[in-house]
Amino acid sequence: MNLKNTKSLLLLFGLISLGFSSCRKEKTSWESDWVVPIFNDTLSLENLENDSTLVINSSTLNYEVDLTRTIANFGLADIISIEDTTIIQDFNLSSGSLSVPPGYTIVNQIEEHDLNVDGIELKKIRVKTGQIVVTVFNPLVTDVNFDVTLPGVIKDGVVFNQNYSVPAHVGGVDGTATATLDISGYWIDLTGEFGNSYNKLQSQMNVQSSPTGPTVTLSSSQLIKIQAKINDISMDYAKGYFGNTILSDTLSTNIDFLNAIESGTADLPGTSLRFDIENGMKLAAKAILTKVENTNNAGNAVALSSSNINAPFYLNGATGTWGATVNTNTQIEFNPGNSNLENYLENLGKTHTIGYQIQLNPWGNTSGGYDEIFPDSRLKVKLHAELPLSLGTNDLTLVDTFELNINQEEKAAQIVSGKLSLNYTNAFPFSGDIEFGFLDEYGAVLHTVVANEQIQSSVYGLLGTDGLWRMKDELEVVISETVLSDLALIKNVLVRVRLNSPNVGTGISEAVAIPGGAFLGLKLKAGFKLNVNL
Repeated sequence: MNLKNTKSLLLLFGLISLGFSSCRKEKTSWESDWVVPIFNDTLSLENLENDSTLVINSSTLNYEVDLTRTIANFGLADIISIEDTTIIQDFNLSSGSLSVPPGYTIVNQIEEHDLNVDGIELKKIRVKTGQIVVTVFNPLVTDVNFDVTLPGVIKDGVVFNQNYSVPAHVGGVDGTATATLDISGYWIDLTGEFGNSYNKLQSQMNVQSSPTGPTVTLSSSQLIKIQAKINDISMDYAKGYFGNTILSDTLSTNIDFLNAIESGTADLPGTSLRFDIENGMKLAAKAILTKVENTNNAGNAVALSSSNINAPFYLNGATGTWGATVNTNTQIEFNPGNSNLENYLENLGKTHTIGYQIQLNPWGNTSGGYDEIFPDSRLKVKLHAELPLSLGTNDLTLVDTFELNINQEEKAAQIVSGKLSLNYTNAFPFSGDIEFGFLDEYGAVLHTVVANEQIQSSVYGLLGTDGLWRMKDELEVVISETVLSDLALIKNVLVRVRLNSPNVGTGISEAVAIPGGAFLGLKLKAGFKLNVNL
């Protein structure tokens, strides 16, 4: 809740001199009254209603605090990544030499290559985005045709295959050919040539000398080679065993409308705070809440204390198939019976700090390597609480600061007395004591003035046609000579309001609901009496 100064202030007065050439001048003096507006603003919750924290209950039409937040939201990319990988397949004679006639098939073989995915055993993936840069090297003095196949790499039922015509070795330099290929949307089987392994990418190289070229000799010192660089791979599906990956973090979430609270206490009705853990992945997991703590505007921190903190909660894996998965849900609830929830909430923390840890497959590879993560699979942790904003306040203190720039350097006109006038319209069910602090340019408090009367609760006012009770009145505060003597040093006015929620019958503070649309309209002006001497 912030009060904003609507205008910069400037006190302007003109002095008019009259003279008569033939008469002796006499000093003239008179007193003049001046009124300077300081601020005109409305303290309300309306600008916070759409921040997903403060909402109006459709049934009661009162405010509620909605603490629903997604704390964690993990997908496949957060759990598995494939580092850029280079696979090389080469061939040379073990010894001696080989006469290679035109159109001769020199080599036709399949090899397996390990992908770099530490601690994870992948059987099958689908590439969301990625590319392969293939380079082939020809050591022969004749053109060569390379046929490169990646068995198990399939799109629309077609196995990945590329043909290259590579120029001859010339002047001691192998002939080369390079192509960059988009493999987005390809399925990759990583079970190897015999289908019983993991993290294995296959390549098949078929090399044939040019049908129209000469007969050449291949010696054991010459190396026929293909090099495939797999770059920037992201996946939207994976099957296998995803290891014991631990996902952890400590993060903070703010309740903006509590930022203006400086001190005081509030009595909130008992309620519950719940963490919902939703598992849309076909794997087991273990979750631990390591910390739940809030800190209020005064810097006071309260940690949520419960047997549910640092206790493991086990999550079953989702069931179903692609596009038809059934997520599992686990709830961790805190209430006044199993925690210090009331103390936690009544600290009025503007910042909530939450720590968590999630471990995948806490019992190891119980699925036999058949964990699955689909494109829409998510592992989420949500904080959920809807609290009626019913506050029983005891000196709940709001504070804000406004500019004030009035100097008294003009000798012809001196401020001799002053007062602050506060007109208010209060539609909150709280009464408030108000004080004003006069600050210098460095924020130091030079003087403090306390109003003798309170801002009265709306319960003492009249009912408007919009269903809101309103209390309207004016307070006046005399500005002492001591304050006036420091006007040149005063650059800001600090306004501090201490709120209480009195019962209209007993005057004792108790919890009250805050109606939707409640506001506190404030108009503060300073009145000065000037003594003008000419």
